[in-house]
Amino acid sequence: MHQTNAAPSVALKNFKRTKIIATVGPATGTYEAVLALIQAGANGIRLNFSHGNHEERTEQIAWIRSASEVTGKPVAIIQDLQGPKIRLGDFEGPITVTTDQALSFCYRADYQATGVIPTQYDLSQKVKVGERVFLFDGKVQTVVTAIKDDVVEVKVLNDGVLLKRKGMNLPDTDFGGDIITEKDKADIVYGATQDIDYVALSFVQTEDDLTSLRAMLTELGSTAMVISKIETKAAVDNLESIIKASDAVMIARGDLAVETPLESVPIVQRQIIGLGMRYGKPTIVATQMLASMVENPEPTRAEVSDVATAAILGSDCVMLSDETANGKYPIQAVETMKRIILYTQAHEPLSVVYPTHEDHSRHTSISRALISLAENISAKAIVAETKSGATAFDIASRRTRVPIIAVTSEDRTAQQLAIVYSVKSYVRPVDAQAANKLTDWLLENNVLHPGDTVVTASGQYPGLVGATDTIKVRVLE
Repeated sequence: MHQTNAAPSVALKNFKRTKIIATVGPATGTYEAVLALIQAGANGIRLNFSHGNHEERTEQIAWIRSASEVTGKPVAIIQDLQGPKIRLGDFEGPITVTTDQALSFCYRADYQATGVIPTQYDLSQKVKVGERVFLFDGKVQTVVTAIKDDVVEVKVLNDGVLLKRKGMNLPDTDFGGDIITEKDKADIVYGATQDIDYVALSFVQTEDDLTSLRAMLTELGSTAMVISKIETKAAVDNLESIIKASDAVMIARGDLAVETPLESVPIVQRQIIGLGMRYGKPTIVATQMLASMVENPEPTRAEVSDVATAAILGSDCVMLSDETANGKYPIQAVETMKRIILYTQAHEPLSVVYPTHEDHSRHTSISRALISLAENISAKAIVAETKSGATAFDIASRRTRVPIIAVTSEDRTAQQLAIVYSVKSYVRPVDAQAANKLTDWLLENNVLHPGDTVVTASGQYPGLVGATDTIKVRVLE
């Protein structure tokens, strides 16, 4: 257990409610850069397993944990699996295509020798006649006309150009639960030996995909939570069941905007955030949030609005990808995102209300009562003792404006809560007075002040999962 001993240097009211995830890459490939990302406001660090090797990842995980300890700030580490690598293969120069032209694809074909375009995935095993195949991020659209042995034939629907290694999207294709590749399996085995908090599964289609991943993690003894990446048409069709089966959800807007109509993405984003709140599952808005900051020191006004909108809608997290992995201004991107979030929550022009899913269990009833009491007496904070994090997850899903402070004896729980809406987590030993002792410590460090009122949630049996049964009001002296 690594007890959290660094007191916040900002007032409770200035804690950002929507959290920030940053991606490590070549632009942030040093300990100093990772430390700077966390100091600038990153609460989670994403490791993109589409790139790099395990040796590099082991070093990066050590950097993150060291920086977390230095800053006294729990940080979530997210292992983002590559998923099926559906891309064009290698060929010389651009291939110009025209409307109604016939093309042929085959796994690892030799284009120069055969005229068949190579792919990095065997499409012939999955696609059916009549299904659409989008190439180069949707710039060239085709439809399957025939499948002969291992060759897929398509008709081109618009003029365009193909370049080697560009992505392919198959919005109509059912992968039949076969989305966890051999590379993913090797990465999952590796991740289970490392200090990983979340595993993000790419190209989820149904809840069965999550069941398969959970079975692997359980067998390997991993305590990581599962993030579903919503980036396929099938996932949108199965949205509610996928979210219920997930621990958290990422709205991967890049591939989603190719697989589904572009104009549908903002609505799907809102649906996912609402369902995340209903079922107590953190939501992450990702892709191109501050894309112009890859090259420029300031974002566009539309990007500022995009981040602010995600915060207003109640997303748990906003995520930076290329901005911090490959961009020229990675630290500034995090700082900019933090400023937008803080300004937005301080000047919220509106609130968005989503229908809640009430199961009337003791657990959810305690959360509702806790929030109602805290809001009615204008409490400065809710301080919740939690072993697994379930109490804090449930309180956060109700989007109270009262800051939530979680006290746990588990490093993993504190780290997983780092990307949950409005939660600030601390690691402390199991103790019947853990909430009161932490509150006293925050008072001593001028985070709380004499006369402040806090509401605490605890259990009769400290350290026992699911044992929260006591609510107290405390006026600090």
